[in-house]
Amino acid sequence: MDIFETIYARRSVRKYKKGAIIPQTDIEKLLSAAMHAPSAVNSRPWEFYCTDKEDVKAALMRAHPASRMLETASWAIVVCARPELQPRHGYWPQDCAAAIENILLAARGMGYGTCWWGCYPTQPRTDDVKKVIGCDSVPIGIVAVGVPDEEPAAKGFYDAERVKFI
Repeated sequence: MDIFETIYARRSVRKYKKGAIIPQTDIEKLLSAAMHAPSAVNSRPWEFYCTDKEDVKAALMRAHPASRMLETASWAIVVCARPELQPRHGYWPQDCAAAIENILLAARGMGYGTCWWGCYPTQPRTDDVKKVIGCDSVPIGIVAVGVPDEEPAAKGFYDAERVKFI
């Protein structure tokens, strides 16, 4: 699949094949893709908390009301920001979002489905997720990764009316 096919084929998958095994090595490939994302002054202000444990995924579902798809997803990846790694800039939310997008695209290219939802800046959601994963960093978003059990219709499209060539 070339990059444009991957981008156009990416979907937010909410139903996964329960019990599907995704090897940790594949998750590490997704994390490598995430860490190849651009960041302000190459500060790489992120860290990742990954789990395939049912009890941790259940705790994340309690902490974040939109995360119900973790019930069937194979893995959850919590993307967290470390603002202290970017002391003169405040671009860590954008940098972590770029890392998330790389995960979504890499997963699609590998044949997996994903869905992500944001944590930061919503409270108490951010603090609740921090408690579940035991971190001091800032949870930006959670990504569900699994073998898709649905193929949602495309929702993205080019809208020429939202483009201004100057």
